[in-house]
Amino acid sequence: MSWAGPFQFEIGKTRSTGKLSAGSGFAALPDSNRPTLLCLSHLRWNFVYQRPQHLMSRFARTYQVLFFEEPIATDAITPWLDISMPEPGVRVLVPRIPASHIGTREGEADQRRLLNRYLTISGAEPVLWYYTPMSLAFTDHLDATLIVYDCMDELSAFRGAPPELIEREQRLMKRADLVFTGGVSLYEAKKRHHANTHPFPSSVDLDHFRTARNIAQEPVDQARIPHPRLGFYGVIDERLDIELVDAVAAARPDWHIVLVGPVVKIDPATLPRRPNIHYLGPKVYDELPQYLGGWDVAIMPFAINESTRFISPTKTPEYMAGGRTVVSTPIRDVVRAYGTSAIVRIARDVNGFVSAIEDALDDMQTPAAVAAVADHELRNMSWDNTWENMNALMDEAIATTETLAYQAALGAGRRTARRVRA
Repeated sequence: MSWAGPFQFEIGKTRSTGKLSAGSGFAALPDSNRPTLLCLSHLRWNFVYQRPQHLMSRFARTYQVLFFEEPIATDAITPWLDISMPEPGVRVLVPRIPASHIGTREGEADQRRLLNRYLTISGAEPVLWYYTPMSLAFTDHLDATLIVYDCMDELSAFRGAPPELIEREQRLMKRADLVFTGGVSLYEAKKRHHANTHPFPSSVDLDHFRTARNIAQEPVDQARIPHPRLGFYGVIDERLDIELVDAVAAARPDWHIVLVGPVVKIDPATLPRRPNIHYLGPKVYDELPQYLGGWDVAIMPFAINESTRFISPTKTPEYMAGGRTVVSTPIRDVVRAYGTSAIVRIARDVNGFVSAIEDALDDMQTPAAVAAVADHELRNMSWDNTWENMNALMDEAIATTETLAYQAALGAGRRTARRVRA
């Protein structure tokens, strides 16, 4: 058994380059004794630790998970796969293809060949799990035991979305056995197109974010920032209302706004610059509670536009689990889920946002009371529950498919028998 082309694979802290064989490189292949789940993602495993990582790390308890990312350009003439193992049971596969093939049919053909070869060598007959319909271009030929579309966002509304995305999503909806959505608003939009659609708003790792309530030491880049601090972490893109951030900072120069996260799809030069606005850049998942624990109030200054129409921010329960009051713009799923919460405030304009922050700061004078409210409101939330409920629906869908296949085969046998007797 060998891999016919160059590759890289990573196990633990060791990286090797060469040809994959049944010797030292065998760990780059999934265990044939366990079922395989092939996750097709537009998000990179090492970008922001969010819904895909939470779910796939749990599916790795029962599946061999292959996390197939979007391609990266290479100077090499021959395409190859970069294979790494960031967590037990999870193999991240990154197609490395010629730069001239990125975004072309040749690039899609490269990905199809690389994936076909890997699945052939590994002998996997996977469950297909889609985060992006664009992956259908090189996977629509695969014979899967189950097809799941986990629609975590309305990608067609995002800046720079490819024009063919809507058509491919329509095709994926027809092929999928199950559709999950990242929020209730998105569920309401998608359920019309698939009978087996289920809402699964993003959950929260309670134990992880509760550590924010008692941080021992602040990160160096945040420790120097005065209080009161209003904090946000996440991707800084077209979904963030930068005009609102600027206006709040201008209205209250004694408040300090801390923005943690990568700047994506917008020009950093367009971001507001004031002495009391602090951009700390991207941080890894494990660091987030350390930053959250140093804030006085958590804010979600999202713009109200097409790109935020269906979002269901994971940040809300994470901020609450960290023992922080939250002030948000009126995102539909935030209002629906937390609009009556005693520690989440909704504000529509600058004056309302400033007033809500003042009230939230007052609430934080009794942090134990805020934490108690958070614990009560989040008591039934966990990624384990989300994963278990998804798993149950998948088992049910597989059983239904097998029953229908058996009935079809039985019916075909009866028809054959009738023809023979005739």
